[in-house]
Amino acid sequence: MYFNSSPNIKQALRPLKFPFSEGDYVIAKNFFKRYELSEKVFSNLVFFKQYTIQDKDRLDLLAERYYGDVFYDWVILLTNNMIRGVYDWPLDSRTLQKSIESQYDTPYDTVHHYETLELKSGFKQDGIDVIALEGGLRVDEAFYNGTFSYNNGISVVTVPGNQVSVPVTIYANAERENNKKRQIYILKKQYLTSFVNAFKRGNTYEKSSDFVSNKLKNALI
Repeated sequence: MYFNSSPNIKQALRPLKFPFSEGDYVIAKNFFKRYELSEKVFSNLVFFKQYTIQDKDRLDLLAERYYGDVFYDWVILLTNNMIRGVYDWPLDSRTLQKSIESQYDTPYDTVHHYETLELKSGFKQDGIDVIALEGGLRVDEAFYNGTFSYNNGISVVTVPGNQVSVPVTIYANAERENNKKRQIYILKKQYLTSFVNAFKRGNTYEKSSDFVSNKLKNALI
């Protein structure tokens, strides 16, 4: 369905004789013309249902579950900006484990990076806790083994770096990045037809020097 709605391009082959004949051309899908969703669509969550991909899930099965047709799998890809296909889809837990273990000798013990923990200063400003150290920041080993100083509103306090930061192993980092891919948005079924029609309209050509029809143009030579 996705490929049927995608426009074509007429590419000239190296001619065996002149003038060109119809046999000197090939018609192919124009994968360089990519349909882009309006940012306004993504900002309005009323159109979507948030979903966490499970190990047993497959793209075609999700399309069948929500749209009643496996061939609408491309809608899920487009609405989640998955442009690299299988690489943007999360690995199941077992496959992830095997992949990481094949690349590293000790992925469960080797530190990938260090990361800060949120630290509140102990006083408030305008009724809001003042944060002395933001959580989730990447820091180096020197920070972890050193000290961190902050003002608690009364005096300067110094604490060991390993109290305000933690090591993140290679496997923990890979698992976290993989889990980010699990969070997707499913376009609600009542908006499917409108989306597909908009996609078809967006995949047509405007008149130009290389225009043949709204679904076909000549390739630039």
